[in-house]
Amino acid sequence: MVNLSAGLSPAALHAIADLERRVVAADGGRLKLEWNALRHRSGQDVEDVLWWDGERLLGFLGIYTHGAPTIELAGMVDPAARRRGIGTALLDAGLRVCQQREHASVLLVVPRTSVAGGSLAQRRGGSLDHSEHALQLLGEPADVPADPRVTVRTAVHADQQAVRELLRLGFGWEPPEDALRDPNTLVVERDGQPIGTVRLIREGDRAGVYGFVIHPGHQGRGIGRDVLHRLCRTARADGATAVHLEVATGNDRALNLYTSLGFQPVITEDYYALPGQ
Repeated sequence: MVNLSAGLSPAALHAIADLERRVVAADGGRLKLEWNALRHRSGQDVEDVLWWDGERLLGFLGIYTHGAPTIELAGMVDPAARRRGIGTALLDAGLRVCQQREHASVLLVVPRTSVAGGSLAQRRGGSLDHSEHALQLLGEPADVPADPRVTVRTAVHADQQAVRELLRLGFGWEPPEDALRDPNTLVVERDGQPIGTVRLIREGDRAGVYGFVIHPGHQGRGIGRDVLHRLCRTARADGATAVHLEVATGNDRALNLYTSLGFQPVITEDYYALPGQ
C-alpha cells in the first residue's frame, strides 16, 4: 500500500537501498535517487512515496526540488512486482503532493531503457522536455596541468550574488537564497575573482558533481577540465570509489570534456514534463 513519508527512517533508507540493488541488478544502468537528499530530508513535508507489502518495499518515488522552481520525480518498482499498478499509484500520489506546492513544472525522470517508465509518462500526457547522459569515473582521472591562478574554495555568504548570477548564466534560473547555504557549494576563482561554481557531494562510497558552471567569458581555456580534475582527486582521496555527473545530451562540448578525463556513459535519462501541474 502507498505510504506518504515526511522524512526517512534508517530502516526505510535501508529498504530503498535494497530495492535499488534489485532494480539495477535486473535492469542495469543506474537510478537517479539523489541519496544525499534522501539522507537529509527535512522531516517537515512529504517528500517521498513508498509502496510497502508488509515489511518489504516494492516501490519508491522521490520528490526533489534542488532549490529550483521545477520539481523532479524519480522512482522504481521491484522487478518481481511490476504490472501490478504500483508505478501508476506512486506517480498519482506524488503528483497530488506536487499540486499542494508552488512550482513552475513537474518533470518525471525515466531511464531511457525503461519502456514501462516512458509509457507511464506518455499515458499521463507527458512530453519529452530534455535528456541527460549520466556518466561516472571509476579510477583516477586523466592527468591535467593545474593553473596556479585558479583556486577552488568553499562558498561563503558574500558569494551569494556571484553564485546566483553564475547559475543564471549556466542554467537559466537563480536559486532562492537559502539554497546557497549548502556547505557543499564551491566557488572557482581565477586571480581572486569568482568565475565558476560547483557542488561536490559525497554519497556513501560515491561522489556527485552538480551545478558545474564556468563563466562563458572564461570557457575554452581548460579551466573546467582543471577544476573537474581537482574535484575527482579530492573525492577519491576522501574515499569515493566512483564520481558521477550528468550532462545534457546536446552539450557535446561538456561531454567531450568529461570523457577526456575518463568519465564513461552509464545511462541516458529522459525528463518528461507532465501537464496540468
